[in-house]
Amino acid sequence: MQRDPLSGVSVFVAAARSSTFTEAAERLSLTKSAVGKTIARLEDRLGFKLFHRTTRLTKLTADGEAYLAACTSAIDEITAAQAALSSDNQILSGRLHIDMPIAFGRRVLLPALIEITRPHPDLSLTLTFTDATSDLLHDGVDLAIRFGTLPDSAELVARHLVTQERVICASPAYLRARGEPRTLADVRAHRCIVGSLKGPPLVWFVSDGGTQKRFTPPATHQLSDGEAMVDAAIGGLGIVQLPHSLVREPLSTGLLRPVLQAYSGVGVEVHAVWPQQAHLNPRVRYVIDQLLAYAAKGRLG
Repeated sequence: MQRDPLSGVSVFVAAARSSTFTEAAERLSLTKSAVGKTIARLEDRLGFKLFHRTTRLTKLTADGEAYLAACTSAIDEITAAQAALSSDNQILSGRLHIDMPIAFGRRVLLPALIEITRPHPDLSLTLTFTDATSDLLHDGVDLAIRFGTLPDSAELVARHLVTQERVICASPAYLRARGEPRTLADVRAHRCIVGSLKGPPLVWFVSDGGTQKRFTPPATHQLSDGEAMVDAAIGGLGIVQLPHSLVREPLSTGLLRPVLQAYSGVGVEVHAVWPQQAHLNPRVRYVIDQLLAYAAKGRLG
């Protein structure tokens, strides 16, 4: 039978942090004899001495010092893991930095985060809104929300939240003035609103004959901000493709109209991304879990 590798470790750590076995026994509510026998069995299993023992003093050997450092590190890891896994019942506090796309952040995530953090009044938020891709590790970001395909990274962890449909649309005023495109070829004669190199995409993602592909529309207007792209489309500057959550309201009120619906339906994935670490911060884990719950209820779509 395989021996328990943790047998005697807690007694050893208590003894190492005490001046004598008697003191350790009092801390552990054991007898001095029980402490001594536990340490002896541990030394026998390890194959080296942990203590120099005299009648008045108990001192670690060099091997004992090294073993104490390893045990202390392991105990700290276990304690951190337990704290993280029990965070659902904690009143969270401290600061959490979340980075998110501008339009999606303001229209969808901010209302959700207000609800999510309400039970934790001591939790402080730093919210940054940008459509440029920030460096999480360099910028001190605890959690980021990202659209689209993510590059492989050993330093980051990602969790899929939701897949949103992309919608191609324009204002009724623009369509009255310029006509409605029926095919992708027709788009070449139109004015379009696209993103920028460091912001939303410059291309559209379309379904053509059952095949998903990238289509490059005329880059009449290039904007680095998804919120501005919505406003520009409502203002009649041209045709735009955006995730449905960003244009849901203007579509429902008639400020925008969907076009080229035969080419739409290609989804965009939304992920929560955070730096790789041994144990996920309870604040981060709580927000991720809540966002996943919101997504499951259709509140992030």
